[in-house]
Amino acid sequence: MNSSSILFALDALTGALFLLTAIGVVATRQVLASLQLFILQSVLLTLSAVLLGFAQGSIHLFAVAAITIATKTLLIPWLLRHTVSAEVYRTREIERVLNIPSSLLIAAVLIVLAYVVANPLLGAVSVPFAQINLPLGIAAMFLGTFTIVVRREAVPQLLGLLAVENGVFFAGVAIVPSLPVIAELAAAVDVPVLALVIGMLTRRIHVRLGTTSVGQLASLRDC
Repeated sequence: MNSSSILFALDALTGALFLLTAIGVVATRQVLASLQLFILQSVLLTLSAVLLGFAQGSIHLFAVAAITIATKTLLIPWLLRHTVSAEVYRTREIERVLNIPSSLLIAAVLIVLAYVVANPLLGAVSVPFAQINLPLGIAAMFLGTFTIVVRREAVPQLLGLLAVENGVFFAGVAIVPSLPVIAELAAAVDVPVLALVIGMLTRRIHVRLGTTSVGQLASLRDC
């Protein structure tokens, strides 16, 4: 096998693990486990960017990988652990619209739908790695959106939103190997600020209501 084939195989393995983390975020019932899966997913996103950087000789992708590892595996988890009450991470996250078997069934349908959506787009992309990254990135976007819909806890909903952003970049690094670093820098600023604001709001909600369930937010109207 030549180096390109090895890199392609490694990216396929990385993509499979990336998708598994997205499924895990849908299925897990613990806030801490959701955060750990998001960190792992971000590491896999970084690894994919590095592999594509070697395969296509793109310095932009190495910069994207460095920014991703700094913000999504270090900064954002640190912010969430220090702004959200530790009690939130010790308790089980059970507030959800659907049970786990139903959620996994819908997740499987969304993955199939992602490949259906990606299929006509692949013909317009000449980069071989897009055959892996594009459908898996779209699937991660769908699963992240689904997580936001079915969860009723503030932190898991935020992690679902961040998973959508990870899916966008997982597909983007393959479609546009010369992705401008400014795009990732913008996300590197906006996303941690979003995590900080939601983390602080979640802490205040927990102090007032003793829970982070978004279904209880109506109770704050009279506070």
